[in-house]
Amino acid sequence: MSFPLLYQINPRILLGETARGREATLDDLPDAFLDGAAACGFDWIWPLGVWQTGEAGRLAAHTPANLPGYRADLPDLRSDDIGSSPFAITAYDVHSALGGDPALARLRDRLSRRGQRLLLDFVPNHVAVDHPWTQSHPEYFVGGSEEDLQREPQNYAAIATAGGRRIFAHGRDPNFPGWGDTLQLDYRHHGLREAMTAELGRVADRCDGVRCDMAMLLEPDVIERTWGDRARPGDGTPPVDEPFWPAAIARVRERHPGFLFIAEVYWDLEWRLQQEGFDLTYDKSLYDRLRAGVAGPVRDHLAADPAFRDRSLRFLENHDEARAAAAFPPERHRAAAVLAFLAPGGHLLHEGQLEGRRAHTSIQLSRRATEASDETLRAFYDRLLACLRRPEVRGDGSHWRLVPCQSARQGDATWESFIVSTWEAAAGKLLVVVNFGPDPARCFAPLDPAGLDGRTLRLTDLLSDTRIEQGGATLAREGLYLELPPWGAQVWELP
Repeated sequence: MSFPLLYQINPRILLGETARGREATLDDLPDAFLDGAAACGFDWIWPLGVWQTGEAGRLAAHTPANLPGYRADLPDLRSDDIGSSPFAITAYDVHSALGGDPALARLRDRLSRRGQRLLLDFVPNHVAVDHPWTQSHPEYFVGGSEEDLQREPQNYAAIATAGGRRIFAHGRDPNFPGWGDTLQLDYRHHGLREAMTAELGRVADRCDGVRCDMAMLLEPDVIERTWGDRARPGDGTPPVDEPFWPAAIARVRERHPGFLFIAEVYWDLEWRLQQEGFDLTYDKSLYDRLRAGVAGPVRDHLAADPAFRDRSLRFLENHDEARAAAAFPPERHRAAAVLAFLAPGGHLLHEGQLEGRRAHTSIQLSRRATEASDETLRAFYDRLLACLRRPEVRGDGSHWRLVPCQSARQGDATWESFIVSTWEAAAGKLLVVVNFGPDPARCFAPLDPAGLDGRTLRLTDLLSDTRIEQGGATLAREGLYLELPPWGAQVWELP
C-alpha cells in the first residue's frame, strides 16, 4: 500500500476563526486553506467531529467539574465556547450547524478536485445518552441494575424510556470511569451488530475512509473484561462472541473497494486489528518512545517486521495528545519529526502542529487560544514535508531500510545514539540521519561500496542546505562519517 499523509483539522475551530462571529458551515472552509494543505502534500483531510450531537451532550459538557480543564486550555473561556463532545453522537448525519450532508458532499467534491480524499470518524463503542435507540431499541445497550447505579454512579445512568425507567451503562475504557455523555453499545447483541454495520455503511457512502475511535474496545476479550455477564443480551437473544470488525469491514468493501480503515488502538492489539482488516493502526508505541528520548527503543521499534511496520500510523500529536511543540523541546521535536514522518507507514499531522501551537484545545470547545506562529518550526516542517513529497519516499517501488552504524573511533560509544535509514527508488536515494540523544555524537554509516573507492561525494542536507564532501578509500571502507550535535537531524540526497 502507499503511505498516506493525513491532516487532522477541527472544523468547528477553523470555521469560528474564519466566520468571525457569523454562522458558518463546511462550505466556508476557505479554498486557500484547502489549497495550502494540498500544496504541503496532504492527500487525506480528516475533519474531526462532523456528526450530529444533542442537547444532553451539550449539558454534560457544561458540568462544573469540566470547567477548570477548559479554562486551562482557554483562559478567557465563555459559556458559548462549550459544545458537545463530537464523540457523543446522536445520528450519523452531518451536524446541522456544519451545513448537513449537502455541505459535506460539496467539501468532498472540493477535496477531490485537489486530488485529496476525505476521512471521517466512526465511533463504534458508544452513542450519546439521548440517542433515539434508547427509545426504539433499548436492547442495543449494556444494561445495569439500580444497585449498579448506586454503587458506580460514574459508570451508569438512569434513562426514561418508552418502556419506563431503565439503567444503562456509560461507554467506557475498562481502565477509566465511564464517559458520562455516552451509553455503551452491546456488541454481543446480533441486532446491534447489524445496526452498526449499517451505520458504518452509511458513513462509507459519504467519504473515502474512516478513523475508528477506540476500535479495540469491540474485541470479545475486551468486552468480557470490561462488562462480563452485563453484556449478555437483555432480551434473551443468543450472544454473539465473534470479532465484529472482519465481517463489517468486508461488507463495506463489497460496495467500496479500496476504502481506508484506520484504527485507534492501544494495549498491543495493533497487529490483531490489522489482521482483522484495518489498513493502518495508531502507533502510540513509537510516540511514547520518542517522548522518552532514548535512541535504542526507537530504533528497535522501527526494525519491526514490515508486514506490521508499514501499516502503522505515525504521529507526534492529535486531539488526544499534548501539542508536539509543548511536549518536545525544540531540538528533540525536530529530531522526532524526522524519525516519525520519514519512517514507512501512514503519517498523521494535526492542524496547528506545523505552526508550533502549544496550547491544547479540549474537543468540547469551539474556540482556541490565540498564538503566534513559530516561523522557525514552520520553516523546518516546510522542508520536511518537501522530503515526504519526493519520489524516493512516495514513488513507485520506494524501499526503506535501517542502516547499521559503526563507532567512529575506538572507545567512542556515541554512535549508539544514531538512527540512520535510507529511502531508495528508481528516482534516487536519500540518507536520513538522526542523533537521537542529548550529547554530540559521531559514527560511520556504511554505504554501498560499489564505485565509492577513490570517488568524492558532494552532499547537500535537504533540511538545512549544509554541504559536505567526503571521499577516498575511507568512504568505501568505513562509510560516510557523520558528526551531529544533540538531537541533530539531516536528510542527504545520495548520488
